[in-house]
Amino acid sequence: MRIDVFFSDRVGIAQEVLAELARRSLNVTAVEVDPPHIFIEAPAVDQASLEELRGQLMSVSGVRSVEPVGMLPGAQRRLYLDTLLASQPDPIFAVDEAGRVVLANNAAIGACGMDETRLIGTPMQELIGNPELLRELVDGGYHLPVCEVVVNGEPYMLETMPLHEAGDRVAGAVMTLHAPSRMGERLSALQNYDAGGFDTILGNSAGIEQLKQRAARMAMVDAPLLITGETGTGKELLAHACHAGSSRRSQPFFALNCAALPESLAESELFGYAAGAFTGALRGGKPGLLELADGGTVFLDEIGEMSPYLQAKLLRFLNDGSFRRVGGDREVRTNVRIISATHRALEDMVSSGHFRQDLLFRLNVLNLQVPPLRERPGDILPLAHAFLSRACAQASRPPMRLSQAACAAMLANPWVGNVRQLQNVLFRAVTMTERNIINVEDLELAHVATPALPGDGGEVATLEQAVADFEKNLLQRLYKEFPSSRRLAKRLGTSHSAIANRLRRYGIS
Repeated sequence: MRIDVFFSDRVGIAQEVLAELARRSLNVTAVEVDPPHIFIEAPAVDQASLEELRGQLMSVSGVRSVEPVGMLPGAQRRLYLDTLLASQPDPIFAVDEAGRVVLANNAAIGACGMDETRLIGTPMQELIGNPELLRELVDGGYHLPVCEVVVNGEPYMLETMPLHEAGDRVAGAVMTLHAPSRMGERLSALQNYDAGGFDTILGNSAGIEQLKQRAARMAMVDAPLLITGETGTGKELLAHACHAGSSRRSQPFFALNCAALPESLAESELFGYAAGAFTGALRGGKPGLLELADGGTVFLDEIGEMSPYLQAKLLRFLNDGSFRRVGGDREVRTNVRIISATHRALEDMVSSGHFRQDLLFRLNVLNLQVPPLRERPGDILPLAHAFLSRACAQASRPPMRLSQAACAAMLANPWVGNVRQLQNVLFRAVTMTERNIINVEDLELAHVATPALPGDGGEVATLEQAVADFEKNLLQRLYKEFPSSRRLAKRLGTSHSAIANRLRRYGIS
C-alpha cells in the first residue's frame, strides 16, 4: 500500500516516521519527501493493518493525518512523462551539457535505427554527423536557430531548447527533430484550414455540374491532372477540391504560382536547397514543397510560365519521383501528385518551342476544362448573391441586396475576368455604397453593353425599343442553357405563358 503522511514541518520528523515503520519490520520500497508530505510505499501494509499503523504514526509529534494514495507523485510524473514522450510523433532527445543522450522517445529510437540501451549515453555528434554544429550548440548554450541535420541518412530540421539549473547554468537541452513531411502537414493545415471540397464550387448550371462530376471521378485517380481555363475561373479552387476528394486528402497540399517568382526562387521553393547553396541561404539548407508535401499534392499554377530549365527538372521528377536540391548532390525521392493549371494554350506553346512536348504528355494524363462565366449565365446571380453575403460579412456591413436593374446589368456583362471579377465588383460595391440596396451605378461595370438599334449608330431610339432589345438579348443568352420555356420561366421566376409569348415574339427557338 502507498500512504501519504501529512505533517507539521519540523527537523527529524521524517526520520521518526520511518523509524516507526522499521520498528514494525515493514519493508519500505519507496519514499518521497515533499514537505509537508511524506509519501511511503510499503507492500506489506493492507487495509486491515492500516488503522493500527495510522494510530502508531499519529503518536509521532507533528503528524496530522495518514491516508492511502493510489500512486506516489514521483512515479506518477514519470509515468505521465513517459506516456507524453511516447505519444509524440517527432523524435525527441534529452541531452546533458556535454551533448550525450540521457533520454529519448520511441520516435527518436526509431529514427536513429538503434535500440534504447545503445542510444542512451551516445554523443549527439555521432548521430547528426556534424561535430562542428554540436560544438556550436554546446558553446552557445544550445541557443542556435533552427537548422537542418541528417540522422541515419534522413534530413531533419533540428530545434533545441536549453535546460537551466538554479543560477541559470545550462544543464543540457531538449532536442527535437522535425521531418520535412511532418512540417509540411502542419504548414498545409495552417494554409488550407478552410479549403473545402466540391461543395465550395458554387453554381448549378449544366456546365458546372458536369465539371464537378468529371472532377470527382478524376480526383480518385492517382495521376497528374491538368486544369485549363481562363483567368479567374477558379482553377485553384478546383485543385483544392480534387485533393480533398482524393486518397491523399489527409496529406499536405501546397500551391506554387510559376508566374509569380523568378526562375531561381521558383526552383528553391519547389525543390529546396542544400547548405551553402547561395548567399543568404538558411543554415543547413531548406526543404522545398516537394519534400514538405511528401504523400500529398503540389499544385503548380500558371505552369505555362515555367522556364525551360525548370520544365526539364520537373519532367525528371515526374519520370521517377526523384530530384536534387539546389546546390545539393543527394538524390531525394518523394511521393507527390502534381496538379497543374494554365490559362494558356500549351499545344500552341509546344508548336512555338516555348513548352516541352514530353512534359505536356506527363502533365496532361487527366484533363479538366473550366468553362468561363459568360458560358454559364445561369450561375451569375447565384454567385453574386453568395459573394454579396460574404462581402457584407467581411466588411461588417448589414445584409444588402441587389436591385433588379443591377441583376439585369450583371447578366448583360461579358465578365472578361470571370468569377474573380464578379467577386471583386461586389466587394467594391459593398465597401463603397452607403445604402443597403446596390444599384447599377454602384457596380461600376465598365463593360455593360447598351443594345444597339439598327440605323441609329448605337443610340437608344425609344425606351420601349431599348427594353425590348435588352429582353431579347437576355432571353437568347439564357435559352442556350435552359432550352425550354418552362425551364427558362422557372429560372427567371415568371410564368410559363409569359416566357412562351416572348420567345415567339422574338423568334427564339
